[in-house]
Amino acid sequence: MEGIKEDAIHSTALKLAEEIKNLSIYKSFYSDIQKLVSSPNVKKEDFKQSLQEAMKQKGLDTKLRNTVYHWVRTQSKNNKLDPLTCLSKASSQWEKRIHKSLNSMCSDLETSLAKLRPQSEQDEFAEKWNELSTYSLDLSKYRPVYAPKDFLEVLLTLSGYVPFTREDEPKWEFAHLPLQVKNLDQLRKEYPEWASGEPLLGANPESRCEVGGGALGAERAALGARVSALRYAPVAQEFLKRGSPHCLRAGLWAQVLGVEITPHQTANFNQLKKSVLEVDLMIDKLIFKDVQLTASNDDQYFVFEDLLYQVMLCFSRDGEILQQLKGCVGSALTVTIKGKQTSPDNTTVFPPSGIIPFHGFSMYGEVRVVFKWLMRAFSGHLPPDQLLFLWDAILGYDSLDILPLLAVAILSFRKENIFQVNTIQNVDAVLADLSTISIVPLLQLALMKP
Repeated sequence: MEGIKEDAIHSTALKLAEEIKNLSIYKSFYSDIQKLVSSPNVKKEDFKQSLQEAMKQKGLDTKLRNTVYHWVRTQSKNNKLDPLTCLSKASSQWEKRIHKSLNSMCSDLETSLAKLRPQSEQDEFAEKWNELSTYSLDLSKYRPVYAPKDFLEVLLTLSGYVPFTREDEPKWEFAHLPLQVKNLDQLRKEYPEWASGEPLLGANPESRCEVGGGALGAERAALGARVSALRYAPVAQEFLKRGSPHCLRAGLWAQVLGVEITPHQTANFNQLKKSVLEVDLMIDKLIFKDVQLTASNDDQYFVFEDLLYQVMLCFSRDGEILQQLKGCVGSALTVTIKGKQTSPDNTTVFPPSGIIPFHGFSMYGEVRVVFKWLMRAFSGHLPPDQLLFLWDAILGYDSLDILPLLAVAILSFRKENIFQVNTIQNVDAVLADLSTISIVPLLQLALMKP
């Protein structure tokens, strides 16, 4: 048995070593190791021990541990069987519908999916890059390609069958697709911090880092500073389960997500920005219109308007997104950009990221009633501070199950008001304002035993 276990570990180690060679960090990491090996800190007579010690001093052991951690997470997710693979045909039909809608809009507006910007427009765009909210565009004829409710309507038309059923059993419709869901006891085991009712950041106003933030806030800030200094992703992830002080959140999220701003990333972002300035994609107008319809009209999100334009426009050009989605999306649109050599056959994927923005897309970045909450991960529906506590938990537990759990908790919390109305419009009105929702105590209330 031990031999089998050792063989499995050896096989995994070999696979990991090969996978690391394909990662973006490999070249710089290998160079750092070479420099370390040739330094006086590594002794020939005690090579292994002295190398490990030198790696610790330089922080390379933590970098390697984080790399292994992120690889394992990716592998575990890739190995999970998608319960909806049987719906690939419906997915393909949905993509064709979106592509047809885009082409139809282009025909109606007498424009193209992609074209070079005139030099004068490039100069103006570059000049206003940091204040794109002042960039003038006529968007009156542009409309969102789809909204969450359109996607929901498609889902409601789907049907499936449970294997090994009798011939006389009825067909199972959307609400009865064979999806595996957790019961209440399983949820309590998965989120023990909430189920036990222990003090968590976000359960009360003691969530600030500064003086006066309360005893819990001060304690979490001190512990969080030590966690952040470790720069070890699994520890940062565990810390996020109980909430992060605002002043530490950006650094902790970066560690959990494996994000490190290096010269390579900076150069890549600048290249994406260059593509935005040079090439006018039709979806640029959709992004501008979406931001104007959502964040610009929101008292709590409008301050991020210029940043949203920059991020979403660059995101739309990022071909790495499409690579990550291989197997999740079908065939992409391809276009020819006149006057620009993009490939041997002068065609390029549209959009390069493979993502067609929907109404409310920029706010990322009873099913019918709460579907928009789930599509946007509550962005634009919760106040920013509560949204960040929610996303702390999503990263901490590495699970999106928290979104429907919160949706159910909100419905339960407002059930008395819901039961007093009898139209879908009035239900919408009851659930429209989430500004008073505190997500941590609500989730604790949903999972704690009576």
